[in-house]
Amino acid sequence: MAGFILRLGLLALLGGLLSACGSTRGPIAAGHGYEASDGYQSCVPYARARSGIDLRGDGWQWWDAALGRYDRSQQPRPGAVLVLQRTSRLRDGHVAVVSRVEGPRQIRVDHANWASGGLKGRVARDQVVVDVSARNDWSAVRVWYPPAGVVGNTVFPAHGFIHPNRRWASAALAD
Repeated sequence: MAGFILRLGLLALLGGLLSACGSTRGPIAAGHGYEASDGYQSCVPYARARSGIDLRGDGWQWWDAALGRYDRSQQPRPGAVLVLQRTSRLRDGHVAVVSRVEGPRQIRVDHANWASGGLKGRVARDQVVVDVSARNDWSAVRVWYPPAGVVGNTVFPAHGFIHPNRRWASAALAD
């Protein structure tokens, strides 16, 4: 019983701390992998600016929009954009820029607007993404959630990676 009361007290303390961080007045300090900021940032313009990939539309629309314009693959490379599909939890899909590849099933990404509450619209850097697909093809991923300090339990379907080199530029170099 004492352990339960102690855990309940810790949860109340944590809730108080998180509600203080959730204030929308003034800049939010950096922490939990998030940059200090006083403005809202969406994943699409952030990924466009960070990667140089000039696509428009919601995150889930980038995969089809890249066809014939940019190289697409199931292999992550630094600078590529990971495109998450639209789901009931991700109505607009999501895009994140690969900052580094740590292994065949783990990458790090920089992205915006991944969290909720007071961290909604913030930029997160160097966040873990794990490939949990059956065929090791990055079609299903789990994403780091800094406020909880864990890779989340939710499996998100992914289209793959869009690479910043334009297709026509690649083809011209091959000639």
